[in-house]
Amino acid sequence: MNYNLLKDLLDLIEEFEIENENSRLYENEINGFKNWIVNKYGHIYTGEEPEWEGKMIGRTTESAIASLVVHMNRFGKNYFKSAIHGSDFSTQEDVIYLIVLKFSKNMSKMDLIKKNVHEKPAGMQIINRLINNGWVDQVDSEIDKRSKVLNITKKGLLALESVMNKVRQATDIVSGNLSYDEKIELIRLLNKLNDFHQPIYDKNIETENLLNEVLKSFVK
Repeated sequence: MNYNLLKDLLDLIEEFEIENENSRLYENEINGFKNWIVNKYGHIYTGEEPEWEGKMIGRTTESAIASLVVHMNRFGKNYFKSAIHGSDFSTQEDVIYLIVLKFSKNMSKMDLIKKNVHEKPAGMQIINRLINNGWVDQVDSEIDKRSKVLNITKKGLLALESVMNKVRQATDIVSGNLSYDEKIELIRLLNKLNDFHQPIYDKNIETENLLNEVLKSFVK
């Protein structure tokens, strides 16, 4: 008997039971187990390569990924615009900045801007707009009296709450018809990409040098 295979099978069953206990997407029996395997690992076992626009004429996987990421960003912005339509919010960034401040107290302006992966001028415009609306206030930092820190106000919390139901609907729509397992796999892959790009962003490399520096230092 192949005991290694048996051990791997038991580990797989344990993984199924743990995930299914949290999601309850599958029947806790053999057919549910089979469906879970197909949805979670089917693409690995079949080795099937997806199609993408321009593939047959030599378009690279990297080009397809870059375009699809841009498209998803634009699709998401359209849903977000609809979610805040008719509200007091001007842009989706206003909402996102307030969400961050709701869960993070005494943030510096630059920390807030970097958290949202913005350039300083654009980030400062958003912060000033939030302050002018009375949704955010700034006070002297207890750590460094020369600097200011930001906090969401009661007015900001009320403004945020007024759109959060539609914002949640918009974020739900963005993930489309992906299954739970596909969402988890997508999060894993996006986290991997984020972990690659975040250190590059944190270096604040000048625009004219960015590509050369990344190609030289980060791409293996």
